Amino acid sequence: MNDSEHGDWQDTTIDSRQAQEHPEVAQAVQKIKALRQSIDNVDTAIVSLLAERFKFTSEVGVLKAQAGFAPADWKREDAQIQRLHRVAQEAGLDPEIAEMYREFVVTEAKKRHQRIADAGGDPGVLDVFA
Repeated sequence: MNDSEHGDWQDTTIDSRQAQEHPEVAQAVQKIKALRQSIDNVDTAIVSLLAERFKFTSEVGVLKAQAGFAPADWKREDAQIQRLHRVAQEAGLDPEIAEMYREFVVTEAKKRHQRIADAGGDPGVLDVFA
């Protein structure tokens, strides 16, 4: 990002001198560090949970391929939209964010299911380390 993309934002880099000269700045810096550590912890949990979710969807993909089912399940998707909107609202999250999440995971799951089907039901085609 270049400076013009920041708009009217000021440079927010805090050096130790600023923190020493202004206790309120030092306090804000410490709070920001703690919050960022919490954010990092949540990001780690989210990525770990996504990995777990895709393990389950890969198993679904294998079963769909073995049964000759299509990668997409529109009835399931409609139910997921309703459920995730409700969950988001109950959690105080904009349902549009839940919809973006759902769109990402469903699109990726369908791609993975198609790769499994194309490979004759072999989930090994998803091995990221292969």
